[in-house]
Amino acid sequence: MERIYGYYCPVAHALGIVGEKWSLLIVRDLLHEPKRFTDLLTRLGNITPKWLTLRLRQLEAAGVVGRVKGKDRRETWYQLTQAGQDLGPAIEALRLWGLRYAMRSPLPGEVVHPDLAISTLAGSLNHLNKKLSQPGSWLLKFTNGRSFTLFYNGDAWIATEGESENHDLTVEVSPEAWTTFLTVGKDEREKLARALHISGNPKRIAEFMGVFGA
Repeated sequence: MERIYGYYCPVAHALGIVGEKWSLLIVRDLLHEPKRFTDLLTRLGNITPKWLTLRLRQLEAAGVVGRVKGKDRRETWYQLTQAGQDLGPAIEALRLWGLRYAMRSPLPGEVVHPDLAISTLAGSLNHLNKKLSQPGSWLLKFTNGRSFTLFYNGDAWIATEGESENHDLTVEVSPEAWTTFLTVGKDEREKLARALHISGNPKRIAEFMGVFGA
Protein backbone atom coordinates (compact mmCIF):
# COMPACT_ATOMS: atom_id res chain seq x y z
CA MET A 1 0.00 0.00 0.00
CA GLU A 2 1.34 3.42 -0.94
CA ARG A 3 2.08 5.69 2.01
CA ILE A 4 0.02 8.88 1.83
CA TYR A 5 1.52 12.05 3.31
CA GLY A 6 -1.59 14.19 3.04
CA TYR A 7 -0.37 16.91 0.68
CA TYR A 8 0.53 17.24 -2.97
CA CYS A 9 4.26 16.91 -3.70
CA PRO A 10 6.11 14.73 -6.25
CA VAL A 11 8.82 13.94 -3.70
CA ALA A 12 6.21 12.76 -1.20
CA HIS A 13 4.48 10.70 -3.88
CA ALA A 14 7.77 9.06 -4.88
CA LEU A 15 8.64 8.27 -1.26
CA GLY A 16 5.19 6.80 -0.85
CA ILE A 17 6.19 4.18 -3.41
CA VAL A 18 9.91 3.56 -2.77
CA GLY A 19 10.53 5.17 0.61
CA GLU A 20 9.80 2.15 2.80
CA LYS A 21 12.69 0.30 4.46
CA TRP A 22 14.48 -2.06 2.02
CA SER A 23 12.70 -0.78 -1.10
CA LEU A 24 15.51 1.32 -2.55
CA LEU A 25 18.06 -1.34 -1.59
CA ILE A 26 16.09 -3.86 -3.63
CA VAL A 27 16.14 -1.42 -6.53
CA ARG A 28 19.91 -0.96 -6.05
CA ASP A 29 20.52 -4.71 -6.25
CA LEU A 30 18.40 -5.10 -9.40
CA LEU A 31 19.89 -2.15 -11.30
CA HIS A 32 22.46 -4.17 -13.25
CA GLU A 33 20.82 -7.57 -13.63
CA PRO A 34 17.76 -9.62 -12.61
CA LYS A 35 17.97 -11.66 -9.42
CA ARG A 36 16.08 -14.50 -7.79
CA PHE A 37 14.31 -14.22 -4.45
CA THR A 38 17.11 -16.19 -2.77
CA ASP A 39 19.74 -13.90 -4.32
CA LEU A 40 18.04 -10.83 -2.86
CA LEU A 41 17.57 -12.53 0.48
CA THR A 42 21.31 -13.21 0.67
CA ARG A 43 22.31 -9.75 -0.53
CA LEU A 44 20.10 -7.83 1.86
CA GLY A 45 21.40 -9.53 4.99
CA ASN A 46 18.95 -8.94 7.83
CA ILE A 47 15.76 -8.84 5.80
CA THR A 48 13.34 -11.71 6.51
CA PRO A 49 11.57 -13.70 3.76
CA LYS A 50 8.28 -12.17 4.91
CA TRP A 51 9.51 -8.59 4.53
CA LEU A 52 11.20 -9.29 1.20
CA THR A 53 7.99 -10.81 -0.14
CA LEU A 54 6.01 -7.80 1.04
CA ARG A 55 8.41 -5.25 -0.46
CA LEU A 56 8.60 -7.08 -3.79
CA ARG A 57 4.80 -7.20 -3.98
CA GLN A 58 4.62 -3.47 -3.26
CA LEU A 59 7.22 -2.65 -5.89
CA GLU A 60 5.49 -4.89 -8.41
CA ALA A 61 2.14 -3.26 -7.73
CA ALA A 62 3.75 0.15 -8.24
CA GLY A 63 5.23 -0.91 -11.59
CA VAL A 64 8.83 -0.65 -10.38
CA VAL A 65 9.67 -4.38 -10.43
CA GLY A 66 8.52 -7.16 -12.74
CA ARG A 67 8.93 -10.94 -12.86
CA VAL A 68 10.45 -13.10 -15.59
CA LYS A 69 10.83 -16.86 -15.84
CA GLY A 70 14.24 -18.48 -15.99
CA LYS A 71 15.37 -20.65 -18.89
CA ASP A 72 14.03 -23.80 -17.27
CA ARG A 73 10.70 -22.03 -16.55
CA ARG A 74 10.84 -23.18 -12.92
CA GLU A 75 12.71 -20.23 -11.46
CA THR A 76 11.29 -16.76 -11.06
CA TRP A 77 13.61 -13.79 -11.53
CA TYR A 78 12.91 -10.21 -10.52
CA GLN A 79 13.96 -7.32 -12.73
CA LEU A 80 13.40 -3.59 -12.86
CA THR A 81 10.88 -2.07 -15.21
CA GLN A 82 11.73 1.15 -17.02
CA ALA A 83 10.33 3.03 -14.02
CA GLY A 84 12.71 1.09 -11.80
CA GLN A 85 15.70 1.72 -14.08
CA ASP A 86 14.91 5.42 -14.00
CA LEU A 87 15.67 5.37 -10.27
CA GLY A 88 19.35 4.75 -11.13
CA PRO A 89 20.40 8.42 -10.84
CA ALA A 90 18.63 8.67 -7.47
CA ILE A 91 20.52 5.61 -6.20
CA GLU A 92 23.81 7.09 -7.42
CA ALA A 93 23.02 10.42 -5.75
CA LEU A 94 22.31 8.60 -2.47
CA ARG A 95 25.57 6.67 -2.85
CA LEU A 96 27.57 9.88 -3.23
CA TRP A 97 25.71 11.56 -0.37
CA GLY A 98 26.41 8.54 1.84
CA LEU A 99 30.11 8.66 0.93
CA ARG A 100 30.29 12.33 1.87
CA TYR A 101 28.09 12.50 4.95
CA ALA A 102 27.38 9.01 6.30
CA MET A 103 30.48 6.92 5.60
CA ARG A 104 31.94 4.79 8.39
CA SER A 105 33.90 1.58 8.85
CA PRO A 106 31.95 -1.70 8.96
CA LEU A 107 30.60 -2.71 12.36
CA PRO A 108 31.52 -6.11 13.86
CA GLY A 109 29.51 -8.78 12.08
CA GLU A 110 28.36 -6.40 9.34
CA VAL A 111 28.51 -8.03 5.89
CA VAL A 112 30.58 -6.26 3.23
CA HIS A 113 29.75 -7.18 -0.38
CA PRO A 114 32.94 -6.75 -2.46
CA ASP A 115 31.06 -5.82 -5.64
CA LEU A 116 29.31 -2.94 -3.86
CA ALA A 117 32.59 -1.82 -2.28
CA ILE A 118 34.38 -1.79 -5.65
CA SER A 119 31.58 -0.13 -7.63
CA THR A 120 31.26 2.50 -4.90
CA LEU A 121 35.02 3.09 -5.01
CA ALA A 122 35.01 3.53 -8.80
CA GLY A 123 32.14 6.01 -8.55
CA SER A 124 33.90 7.90 -5.76
CA LEU A 125 37.21 8.12 -7.66
CA ASN A 126 35.37 9.46 -10.70
CA HIS A 127 33.39 11.92 -8.60
CA LEU A 128 36.56 13.19 -6.90
CA ASN A 129 38.31 13.36 -10.28
CA LYS A 130 41.17 11.16 -9.05
CA LYS A 131 43.62 10.36 -11.85
CA LEU A 132 46.71 8.27 -12.49
CA SER A 133 49.73 9.42 -14.47
CA GLN A 134 48.78 6.93 -17.19
CA PRO A 135 46.16 4.22 -17.82
CA GLY A 136 46.45 1.23 -15.54
CA SER A 137 44.63 -1.47 -13.63
CA TRP A 138 44.53 -2.78 -10.09
CA LEU A 139 43.55 -6.34 -9.21
CA LEU A 140 41.80 -6.78 -5.86
CA LYS A 141 41.68 -10.38 -4.64
CA PHE A 142 39.37 -10.75 -1.69
CA THR A 143 39.72 -13.48 0.89
CA ASN A 144 36.18 -14.70 0.19
CA GLY A 145 37.37 -15.90 -3.23
CA ARG A 146 36.06 -13.07 -5.41
CA SER A 147 38.31 -10.89 -7.54
CA PHE A 148 37.71 -7.52 -9.18
CA THR A 149 39.72 -5.33 -11.50
CA LEU A 150 39.66 -1.56 -11.24
CA PHE A 151 40.68 0.04 -14.55
CA TYR A 152 41.72 3.63 -15.15
CA ASN A 153 41.47 4.28 -18.90
CA GLY A 154 43.03 7.74 -18.84
CA ASP A 155 39.69 9.43 -18.35
CA ALA A 156 37.53 7.41 -15.93
CA TRP A 157 37.60 4.48 -13.51
CA ILE A 158 35.73 1.29 -14.43
CA ALA A 159 35.15 -1.69 -12.12
CA THR A 160 34.69 -5.23 -13.46
CA GLU A 161 34.48 -8.61 -11.77
CA GLY A 162 37.28 -11.06 -12.49
CA GLU A 163 41.00 -10.81 -13.18
CA SER A 164 42.54 -8.86 -16.03
CA GLU A 165 45.38 -10.44 -17.99
CA ASN A 166 47.75 -7.55 -17.35
CA HIS A 167 47.47 -5.56 -14.14
CA ASP A 168 49.90 -3.17 -12.52
CA LEU A 169 49.44 -4.35 -8.95
CA THR A 170 47.55 -6.87 -6.86
CA VAL A 171 45.96 -6.22 -3.47
CA GLU A 172 45.01 -9.26 -1.36
CA VAL A 173 42.68 -8.34 1.48
CA SER A 174 39.40 -9.20 3.20
CA PRO A 175 36.31 -7.20 2.19
CA GLU A 176 36.02 -5.83 5.73
CA ALA A 177 39.68 -4.76 5.96
CA TRP A 178 39.50 -3.12 2.53
CA THR A 179 36.39 -1.11 3.42
CA THR A 180 37.95 -0.09 6.74
CA PHE A 181 41.10 1.06 4.91
CA LEU A 182 38.97 3.29 2.67
CA THR A 183 36.88 4.86 5.43
CA VAL A 184 39.33 5.69 8.23
CA GLY A 185 41.27 8.95 8.59
CA LYS A 186 44.60 9.55 6.87
CA ASP A 187 46.81 8.76 9.88
CA GLU A 188 45.08 5.45 10.58
CA ARG A 189 44.99 4.62 6.86
CA GLU A 190 48.77 4.89 6.69
CA LYS A 191 49.02 2.31 9.49
CA LEU A 192 46.53 -0.02 7.81
CA ALA A 193 48.34 0.34 4.47
CA ARG A 194 51.33 -1.48 5.93
CA ALA A 195 49.11 -4.49 6.57
CA LEU A 196 47.82 -4.69 2.99
CA HIS A 197 49.35 -7.44 0.86
CA ILE A 198 50.31 -5.47 -2.25
CA SER A 199 52.53 -6.77 -5.04
CA GLY A 200 53.47 -5.38 -8.43
CA ASN A 201 55.26 -2.45 -10.02
CA PRO A 202 56.79 -0.33 -7.19
CA LYS A 203 56.05 2.93 -9.02
CA ARG A 204 52.40 1.98 -9.47
CA ILE A 205 52.16 0.85 -5.83
CA ALA A 206 53.40 4.27 -4.73
CA GLU A 207 50.82 5.87 -7.01
CA PHE A 208 48.14 3.61 -5.51
CA MET A 209 49.08 4.81 -2.03
CA GLY A 210 49.02 8.42 -3.19
CA VAL A 211 45.47 8.09 -4.51
CA PHE A 212 44.32 7.15 -1.01
CA GLY A 213 46.50 9.64 0.83
CA ALA A 214 48.70 6.93 2.33
